[in-house]
Amino acid sequence: MTSGDTGTSLHLGFDETRTRVVLRTTESYRQGLVQLAARFRTGGQLGPLSASVALDELLADLTVLSGWPDRQGVQWDPDLRSLVAGVVKDAQTVKERLDGGPARRDIAPSDVPGMLGDTWTGELSTFQLRDIAKLLSLQHGANFSVPGAGKTRVALAVYAAQKSQGKVSRVLVVCPKSAYDSWRYETAVCFKYPLRTHVLDGSMDQWAEVLIVNYERLDRSLGMLASWLKASPSMIILDEAHRMKLGARGTYGAACMALGPLAERRLILTGTPAPNGAKDLENLLGFVWPGHGQRTVAQAVAGGDLAYASSVLRPLFTRTTKQELGLPPVQLSMRYVDMPPLHSEIYSSLVGGMRKGAAREDLSSLGRTALRLLMAATSPALLLEGASRYEPLAYQLPPLEIPQGSSLYSLMQNLPDYELSPKYKEAVAIIAENAAQGRKTLVWTTFVRSLTTLEHMLEKFSPAAVYGGTADRDEQLRRFREDPSCMVLISNPATLGEGVSLHHICHDAVYVDRDFMAGRYLQSLDRIHRLGLAPGTDTRVTVLAARNTIDEVVAARLDQKVQFMGKILDDPTVQQLADLQEEPSVAAGLAPSDIEALLRHMGNR
Repeated sequence: MTSGDTGTSLHLGFDETRTRVVLRTTESYRQGLVQLAARFRTGGQLGPLSASVALDELLADLTVLSGWPDRQGVQWDPDLRSLVAGVVKDAQTVKERLDGGPARRDIAPSDVPGMLGDTWTGELSTFQLRDIAKLLSLQHGANFSVPGAGKTRVALAVYAAQKSQGKVSRVLVVCPKSAYDSWRYETAVCFKYPLRTHVLDGSMDQWAEVLIVNYERLDRSLGMLASWLKASPSMIILDEAHRMKLGARGTYGAACMALGPLAERRLILTGTPAPNGAKDLENLLGFVWPGHGQRTVAQAVAGGDLAYASSVLRPLFTRTTKQELGLPPVQLSMRYVDMPPLHSEIYSSLVGGMRKGAAREDLSSLGRTALRLLMAATSPALLLEGASRYEPLAYQLPPLEIPQGSSLYSLMQNLPDYELSPKYKEAVAIIAENAAQGRKTLVWTTFVRSLTTLEHMLEKFSPAAVYGGTADRDEQLRRFREDPSCMVLISNPATLGEGVSLHHICHDAVYVDRDFMAGRYLQSLDRIHRLGLAPGTDTRVTVLAARNTIDEVVAARLDQKVQFMGKILDDPTVQQLADLQEEPSVAAGLAPSDIEALLRHMGNR
């Protein structure tokens, strides 16, 4: 503050990240600022006359400012004042909805076609019209519909309606690279004249009406994107919004939270809004409704009654379920395999060594431990460095006699010579049986060397493979879709878990392994089970798990997470996915409860 600010005793404005608010005062109110900052959990002094507080906390409890001794002297930066005014208005709207209050501002599905403007030409289903109406009835919104429900088209319809009313004139879409084609296609076919669309790849089209950027590029493009949003009334859409579930604590989340206040309208899209529980949902709705969103979720789930929480939160989002899409149910089964003696011996030795080591010291160490145990449950040989990170394991069959006196390292190194991984053996048997019936199979495995190993073992089925190092991804997918001799596609959920539809040609999936990331698991399931599936289609998914290993820990944790998500969304189809019938990433996926389960597993062996 300068000497010119004689009438101002407290000035509030964004910091450079736009996720915190800087409070500045004069010497006369120095002690008052100290006391004010202390009333916020995230408050802290920056200097004798300045302090800062997290934006979400300030917005969640604006009443704290009423205790400032000179209320007439409080001054806001224009951007922040605009956001605060919008939050107060949104909070009132949300409160009315949560209280079951008047619906005078609600828009009926039948009203939607007349609101989309003269240039809209896209066809809309009954459930899409319902979702659009609900989203237009709120200033900001969240669409948690399942993959395949047409969330992209619904979001563009919301934009079209807002544009026809003169409220916005451009839209920033943040999405994974795998979703680029979907956005390009929909912006071309839903309007009489294709919208001018630009993917941010270093250059910038200042005249673009639709600007698309991926999450990885957000952080280093913040300044450019902020300028673009401020240049004209804008809407911001986060597609696959669960990628910013860490909120301000994560790189993606912090960037999204910084850009959100610059948009006239905010909309998030994801079919998996709470992959690790309530905190994920808090952060997503905190983007939509800063301050109020997080507090509402926290209060709703505090009592542990998820049916109640679902009824409380339901007015804040829209969701089309698989039942509404009319999809035939998916058949899920868990198939346990027993590790052969040497495999089991090595796994136990690894757990013992990790228990004595420094694995418990921090999250990154525990993450690496979890990954190593996931590898070891499939084949300990994956833990050893090959000639390259893509080198497959060279299995030699049948099993040979185990030489006497071998060290553990030697046994691990030569394990493929002696024992075939039971998971690989089971996967090959399933794929062979499917191929004999003319059914293609999608195989999921977390680790690249596991993927290339299976590619080698399944050679007679002309496998296609897609992972981070795949140079001809589109060609591999084309071959799987169109080549009748290509009976199997092998990939990992991190690469192919989003944005790809395979449900027209593939109805069988096998998980060789899974990590703790429930969202990624559910997203990958939807590659072969989504809108457009022919009636009566038999979709079968088999999860392989090694008995008495971390696989059982993962299965239990994923069941709990999927159950939570299904109950909070009031979606029995999701809950059903957590109940696999038994047949005869990753460090970032570890939530606090996952860590406890992992440590129990390590301590019990």
